Amino acid sequence: MATLNQHRVYIPTNARANHYLLAEITPNHDFYKSFSDINCCYERIARQLFASCDEYELYNVHLLANDKLPVVRFNDESYQLETDKQMLFFYNPRYHEAHKIYYTEGTPSKKIRILFLAIGDDLRANSAEFHNKVQKVLDTLQGQLLINQPQFKLRDHQHLTYDLFAKEKGNKESYGYKLRSLYPRYQSRQCSIPNDYAEMTYATFTIPVSRAIKTQFQTLMNTNDYAKFYDYFAYAFIRACQNNNLNHGAMVANGATPIIRNSKIDKSEGNDELQKLSFDIESNENQIKHFYEASKLVETLHFVVVATQQDKHEMGYGRFMNQVEKTIHTLCNELAINKQRQDLSVRFFQHISYPF
Repeated sequence: MATLNQHRVYIPTNARANHYLLAEITPNHDFYKSFSDINCCYERIARQLFASCDEYELYNVHLLANDKLPVVRFNDESYQLETDKQMLFFYNPRYHEAHKIYYTEGTPSKKIRILFLAIGDDLRANSAEFHNKVQKVLDTLQGQLLINQPQFKLRDHQHLTYDLFAKEKGNKESYGYKLRSLYPRYQSRQCSIPNDYAEMTYATFTIPVSRAIKTQFQTLMNTNDYAKFYDYFAYAFIRACQNNNLNHGAMVANGATPIIRNSKIDKSEGNDELQKLSFDIESNENQIKHFYEASKLVETLHFVVVATQQDKHEMGYGRFMNQVEKTIHTLCNELAINKQRQDLSVRFFQHISYPF
């Protein structure tokens, strides 16, 4: 029983789930020439896509032809925001439906992306069925409209988001998760995934640079140089990770949003909005990084902890998440955080991708 409990992480019952699939295709050179104009191309794809989605009961789907990275978050109100690099989708899976298209008129997009957002009450339990429906829609598109085009790259994303301090706010109820890997979960539910898939599992958490934090660390802050302030958190994070046998992670405090990738597929790079972080999850060597600009004080410190192959157990990633929570508690115990009033958002991510 003790061994079993090590592989369960107890997450508040008011945790929020997200599940979405992103299908991405890079059209070949002659693709756009087969349509009368660029706008007609996008509208034709959208009509075929949304008709097929209706057939398979996929009611929140978006076509993106603007070369922007979609980012999905939970929210009680449904809305979309555009930046130079991102498309941000906020929605509540229990209530919101939409079929929308986003493109720049007359401009051929380097990549065409289709974002499938899961809807319903129990997303994790129904995730394999949702994945199967998306595969059928993509089969239809490839057979009727995207003939002789490259394969889709299909990415499946699942999140669980919760407040680490939920108990201190009176939310005492929790549920024990084993957090099984996506591949065996899908295989057991007759959802076929090819053998050449890639998988990433990680957790993120954020610490707001609040008024209380600024007061606590005022001696480390100079008007034009915050290096000592950032170094304190970077080294405290490294120590906490190492003490809990976690060797892959990052602190991002340069104003960008961290994006996690497998080093076999993508290399680390960044821009004003996004900090792409690549990790070799098959290596046990230390890969803890930090990014900050000493002259710039950010509003939020972002932290990432990535699971490696040695963290992958047949039981699931429950043990890994227990180690992550211990790391966060170690880091936060010395900080001026009011646990009854301030949230500390933890997100557990599971990704699986493959050519389709």
